[in-house]
Amino acid sequence: MGFIVGLTGGIGSGKTAASDHFATLGIDVVDADIIARQVVEPGTEALSRIVEHFGKDILQADGTLDRAALRQRVFSQPDEKRWLEQLLHPLIGDATLHALAATKSPYALFVSPLLFESGMQAICNRTLLIDAPEQAQLERTMVRDNNPAGQVKAIMASQTSRETRQAKADDVICNDGSLQDLHHKVEAMHARYLTLAGAS
Repeated sequence: MGFIVGLTGGIGSGKTAASDHFATLGIDVVDADIIARQVVEPGTEALSRIVEHFGKDILQADGTLDRAALRQRVFSQPDEKRWLEQLLHPLIGDATLHALAATKSPYALFVSPLLFESGMQAICNRTLLIDAPEQAQLERTMVRDNNPAGQVKAIMASQTSRETRQAKADDVICNDGSLQDLHHKVEAMHARYLTLAGAS
């Protein structure tokens, strides 16, 4: 396993815009959200266990998992949430390590909104927080997901606080300007990580 940079940030902070730019600089990106979807695709052992446990109405018409329905089912039921996490977390962890081992760039970027909550920062050589003022997070998310302010605020409240993330991260990019500004900051970090990865 080579040099791994873990990238995280709250909802609407600009994680995707940042990781997309790292990718254009030639860095292999492993995204926890994509892996989380892959482990429950039709035909997987995990999906059949979920259907067995929650019933067929947890599936959409095309046979894929209805993630929104599942979220609602487990959100208010700690035991169900625990059952689901015990099933999925080891699978996601294995698939993540497998994907990171297959990367070929000078360092790999592991993108996870729950990097610190999941303990996955332990596999990273450096952690990078994409940070944004809460008002910017709120506005970006409302525009992107077409969600009302109340819903976005509830999601933000359920995530780790900005201060906690800032304290835990090795590096922080404050994404409070233009996209071009973010790209410049990503390029500066990229140069730094190339040096660190070369030295390891």
